[in-house]
Amino acid sequence: MKLGFFDDFKLGVVAGDGVVDVTEVVKDISRLGPQDVMRGVIERFDTLKGKLADAAAKGQGKPVSQVRFRPPLPRSENIICMAVNYMEDGTLAEPAPINAFMKSPSAIIGDGDTMVLPDMAATIFEGEAELAVVIGKRASHVKATDAMSYVFGYTNFIDPAAWCRRPTSSIR
Repeated sequence: MKLGFFDDFKLGVVAGDGVVDVTEVVKDISRLGPQDVMRGVIERFDTLKGKLADAAAKGQGKPVSQVRFRPPLPRSENIICMAVNYMEDGTLAEPAPINAFMKSPSAIIGDGDTMVLPDMAATIFEGEAELAVVIGKRASHVKATDAMSYVFGYTNFIDPAAWCRRPTSSIR
């Protein structure tokens, strides 16, 4: 099931080329903002899954081309990113040691929103396409064999980077 927020942070189920508004199903989740709605859905997913699926099957979908998708997890509590957790297109014999860093929850934007860069000298800007894993329950010291039981779902994630390329030198 593909969940997401659209337009004015209505909760929707994406089905084919449409999005079905299922906010009625989650109206009893107390909230200060949409992040509380998604947190409540994740926490109660076992009991809500069938209701969400039924509402999506019965509801009228709105074409995805006519909605504004919002961040699926606005103001997430923790955004932990892993640097250099890949093989660099086969040029490395083995992955480099994993280096974790955090992103600010205020950095989350939705589809079509504008990323505002700080006023800094940068010669290279790159938006790295990433896969974000949404952890669905509190976890600590989880064995690799048990890790997937903590995953609620996935979403796409663009990790921006800006830096200055230093000129190469021909000093001998």
